[in-house]
Amino acid sequence: MSDLASEYRRCLEAELEGGEELLGICLASRQKGLFKGGAVALGITDRRLLVQELSRRGSPDGAVRPINREQVRSARAGPAGGGWFDVDAAILDHAAVRLEIRTTDGEGLKLMLMRGEGALLGKLGGGETQRLGLEALAEWFRRIEG
Repeated sequence: MSDLASEYRRCLEAELEGGEELLGICLASRQKGLFKGGAVALGITDRRLLVQELSRRGSPDGAVRPINREQVRSARAGPAGGGWFDVDAAILDHAAVRLEIRTTDGEGLKLMLMRGEGALLGKLGGGETQRLGLEALAEWFRRIEG
């Protein structure tokens, strides 16, 4: 697996607004329906989340969907097996986490994220880039909740 940063950075950076900084990138699987899903690359900036749908082969597919902090109506997160915790704590404390974001326009995102570290998962889970992206994501939510 190639490095996440080099693979998705270009398409995510193309969406940055003046002075905006891309703080992290991570991959997630997205549940779209009961039996339908896909993958996304998340770009975490100092202002927004950038959601890039991915094709079955992992290539960017379609337009990037930006989500501003003001657009987040609710968010909750917990370990992949169930239970709900503070979003930032859940993202950082579990090997796999389920994150649900509801926006002010009624749109919902159901994401599953892996930490991508350790001897067993290591690079298969995204490695260091995934870990840093999750830390940036946790901090993004910490600023909303704070």
